[in-house]
Amino acid sequence: MNCPHCLSPSTKEQRQKTILGYRIFRCLACKHLFNERTSTPFNYLEYPTDIVLLVVLWQLRYKLSLRDMAEMFLERGWTFTHETIRDWEARFAPLLADQLRGKRHGQAGKSWYIDETYIKVCGKWCYLYRAIDHDGNLVDSLLSKTRDMEAAKRFFRQDVAVVGHTPECVTTDGHTSSPRAVRETLGRHVLHRTNKYLNNLLEQDHRGVKQRYYPCMALETLTRLLIFVVLLTNCRTFSVLVPL
Repeated sequence: MNCPHCLSPSTKEQRQKTILGYRIFRCLACKHLFNERTSTPFNYLEYPTDIVLLVVLWQLRYKLSLRDMAEMFLERGWTFTHETIRDWEARFAPLLADQLRGKRHGQAGKSWYIDETYIKVCGKWCYLYRAIDHDGNLVDSLLSKTRDMEAAKRFFRQDVAVVGHTPECVTTDGHTSSPRAVRETLGRHVLHRTNKYLNNLLEQDHRGVKQRYYPCMALETLTRLLIFVVLLTNCRTFSVLVPL
């Protein structure tokens, strides 16, 4: 393990470990002591990293209050307050979203279903663009103040950048900006379907977002919205997130 202070690869593992069981190393170059979490966002936490990430994941994924979450982990022997959970969510939820978005590269199918839904964020109504593949896996999401050609093109370009390939077939709800946006961003070879009944797969998938959104009484921040939209569809991939 390289030293986080001088980046030297000359390190030696010590016999003792931290209170939480993480390995301790000594750098032979600069003589600094460090552990597995040094210079990471999880340094100086009083709880194991996997417990913190699990708390944040459950808080975003399920319709539970901060106090409910604290009580659930109290039954499991972990004592912390609801304000601690709020702080963890603000600090580590973006890390979860980034990890999940990176795991989607090359994983989406060749048939995409794209639709928009109307939600309130920071007291203002916005359009939430979402795309899923034929298996229901999230391609990507985008929040926009408008539902127009520019927003549609930006969303399609973002989808391709995230998953790394263009689809063979795209199904939309028939909005007037969709055909041109598909041609100019995805290419003329992509089959574009506009039958609204074919898009029922995504229309039903919106329910998961709405069910998590309504208990919040509208969302206070854009970051929180985008994070839980990502986690909602990708919660099964928690085991491949940050290992420490």
